[in-house]
Amino acid sequence: MLKDFRNEEFDIVIQAGQSNSEGCGLGSVEKPYEQSDSIYMMESNFTVMIAREKIWGNNVVGNFVLPFAERYIKNGYLKEGRKLLILLAAVGGTGFCDHRWGMEDDLYLQMIKMINTATNLNAGNQVKAFLWHQGETDVNEPDQDRHYNNLKRLVLSVRQLTGRHNLPFIAGDFVESWKVARGLTDCKSIIDAIRRVCSDIGHAGFVETAGLQSNDEALGNGDDVHFCREALYTLGEGYFKAWQGIIKDN
Repeated sequence: MLKDFRNEEFDIVIQAGQSNSEGCGLGSVEKPYEQSDSIYMMESNFTVMIAREKIWGNNVVGNFVLPFAERYIKNGYLKEGRKLLILLAAVGGTGFCDHRWGMEDDLYLQMIKMINTATNLNAGNQVKAFLWHQGETDVNEPDQDRHYNNLKRLVLSVRQLTGRHNLPFIAGDFVESWKVARGLTDCKSIIDAIRRVCSDIGHAGFVETAGLQSNDEALGNGDDVHFCREALYTLGEGYFKAWQGIIKDN
């Protein structure tokens, strides 16, 4: 992998969090993602490949980072001779409360290794965005201040590691129908913590998700915690607009 990609210069997008960041969206979309030789992804085993949607059995599974990447290129942010590399650091069903994303926990440390590997491939590689969607697991232990402190510490550490103290950080809300079913009070505690982080650290954005359907709403399959594939495409557009707004303000 180092031999194959050390001569490429990448704009790097970090995608981390849990399952809605990992991508579990099912169903059809009007304009499916088309693979491009300008967009690559790095998996947790450090394998680099052309970016694509996952296949689960007979289903194509959406991921919001792909429409984000398409918009990034379409709007002229990827300069000539460069490519885009997405770091797939998200893992479903994980949080701070189960000791997966804390500063000494496995997924945080794995993400750091992925960032270091990607940036060390070529001196010209640059981290451009940190996309995060997480919190559903931590609704099980809804402590707003604890979640705020954990997430803020995580984001600031990534900024320090990359040397970009204004690295755009984007997060988003949960599936609306799941919040109602799960309990609005508990969900609000975690979401409010995420909103506070975005407000307090600067160069950050929060994406609203009202009206975006779950897999259950789209397909009737009982999965109410995950955005459907169409919703993930819309979510990716929202993340890009939030990122673009931060860049324009800088």
